[in-house]
Amino acid sequence: MAESALDIKLLPWQQEVWNDPVRFKIVAAGRRTGKSRLAAWLLIVNALQKDRSIVFYVAPTQGQARDIMWDTLMDLGHPVISSSHINNLQIKLINGSTISLKGGDRPETMRGVSLKFLVLDEYADIKSEVWEQILRPALADQKGQALFIGTPMGRNHFYELYKYGEFEEDPSYKSWHFTSYDNPLLDKEEINSAKKSMSSYAFRQEFMASFEARGSEVFKEDWVKFSEEKPENFDCYVAVDISGFQDLIKKKTKNKRLDNTSICVVFVNEDGWYVENIVYGRWTVEETAQKIFQVVKDYKPLCVGIERCISYQAVMPPLLDMMRRNNFFFHIEELLHNNVKKIDRVIWALQGRFENGIITLNKGAWNSRFLDELFQFPDILTHDDLVDSLAYIDQLAKVTYSGNYEELSDFEIIDSVAGY
Repeated sequence: MAESALDIKLLPWQQEVWNDPVRFKIVAAGRRTGKSRLAAWLLIVNALQKDRSIVFYVAPTQGQARDIMWDTLMDLGHPVISSSHINNLQIKLINGSTISLKGGDRPETMRGVSLKFLVLDEYADIKSEVWEQILRPALADQKGQALFIGTPMGRNHFYELYKYGEFEEDPSYKSWHFTSYDNPLLDKEEINSAKKSMSSYAFRQEFMASFEARGSEVFKEDWVKFSEEKPENFDCYVAVDISGFQDLIKKKTKNKRLDNTSICVVFVNEDGWYVENIVYGRWTVEETAQKIFQVVKDYKPLCVGIERCISYQAVMPPLLDMMRRNNFFFHIEELLHNNVKKIDRVIWALQGRFENGIITLNKGAWNSRFLDELFQFPDILTHDDLVDSLAYIDQLAKVTYSGNYEELSDFEIIDSVAGY
């Protein structure tokens, strides 16, 4: 077999992706991780598996395709290459198969072919229509496979595809995430040196393969403070930002960017808000009612608020049933939008409190999700369910903040009728 002539050597993370049989693989990885080398091996091996087949390597431009992949393919595949033509960027293998290098900026050159395998490199820089309208149909008759690789560039179509594969409801898609530290051949000290000279945002994107977008600066990192020391003499409030339910969602929609139901537990006193816990997830109607009931039973809040919406009407009957069965009752306030846009409502409730140190976060597993939402807010590609549930506490908590007031010693009544 022609593959036996190849000296295939893979890094541990490359081997993991290589061995997985899933049809569509999405890999978000940092710079110098070894993405392109994995792509080259997959292009060669897939082309060898079927005589006279066609495989594509697609980069954002044809020039990038040549610069990134041509020399690597020629080096790794030389035992099985029968001819190559750099002018049209095609390599023919000994079984008659062809590897073609293409630019995503010239989609007209990719129409009308049947593909066995495909790599889209730096997919964040390639228009999504190239995949959806041209390349995905080209894989249909052979049930061809595809590899999407790249370093993230904020929240865009690559991010959405990555999240789709991460969601794991479509078994034909799967996502992986690797950082530059996952390449054992890359000097860790070099990465650390780069970190010192780069902005934290740039380093996280380029080396840590972070999908975070540039924050809107509505909320800043240095405003956030943590403490595991719980306050004294507090009132507990629970606010629920309720979403659609998992059992109904599966029947009615194919949308994978689904909201979470978020149950926020906050201790409030004169010093401010202490965010004790946020429980979140995508649940059925019964599961949502159970989660709310359990949180209330655990924390025994002074008040419970649930966002008024269609889902509110659905969750109330099972929640009331649980109260009766357990002989444990609590009052529920309806949380209202009051015709205020979410952006304005969240900023009004949270921005000043965070900036002035009035909100403190407990440390917990929910922190990373919450902070991602907070720093990206408002961003259409970032969920804000946890942030929204915290903002609703503003409707529930009724606290008079104490202050020091001096008495006026030389007070003189000017108007004897009015009294001042």
